[in-house]
Amino acid sequence: MRSAFVLILAFLAAQLISAQTTTKAPDLVQFSGVVVTDSLMPVPFTNILVKNTYRGTMSDVYGYFSFVAQEGDTILFSAVGFQRSQYVIPTDLTESKYSMIHVLGRDTIQLRELAVYPWPSREQFREAFLNLRLPDDDFQLAMRNLSPAEMMQRMENLPPDAYQSFQYAMARDQTKLYYSGGTPPINLFNPIAWAQFIQAWQNGAFKKQ
Repeated sequence: MRSAFVLILAFLAAQLISAQTTTKAPDLVQFSGVVVTDSLMPVPFTNILVKNTYRGTMSDVYGYFSFVAQEGDTILFSAVGFQRSQYVIPTDLTESKYSMIHVLGRDTIQLRELAVYPWPSREQFREAFLNLRLPDDDFQLAMRNLSPAEMMQRMENLPPDAYQSFQYAMARDQTKLYYSGGTPPINLFNPIAWAQFIQAWQNGAFKKQ
């Protein structure tokens, strides 16, 4: 009786060992493809992960991806603005590589443009805007500041900026280099200089500010 029990245990152990040796581990697969929209436009920077693991990759700017996975893995696809989806790699592959084109559906809603007015209707807003009357003091002040004579006077009284100072310094240095070793001209006998002087005098450039 005891020998029969030992034989049964040995038989069961042999069957268990043979079953474990016949179980085949999933084959590795070079899983690659392109992630696109329903209009076949690439979806860049899509997160591609194996479910319940930290293995995966991210698609490039053209939606292309490639990484090593296993047969039967569930692949999760997710991208901003798109619905999440998944795909199961087949287990009956004849090659160690598998390629596909995965389509992601959009997950955004385009809302129509909404114009907000302080009045109930556009016609009332237009009528109120056309009938708007500014106070006389503010209106006169605005017109005076926008007058061409006032703006011209303010422009003439403004000090030179950095660019104008740079231009003046460069012109002065170039004049010195041009007349280096010679006698500079005397503008006292220059008719163009006299014409510019008379024009400036008539324009009031020498009046006291």
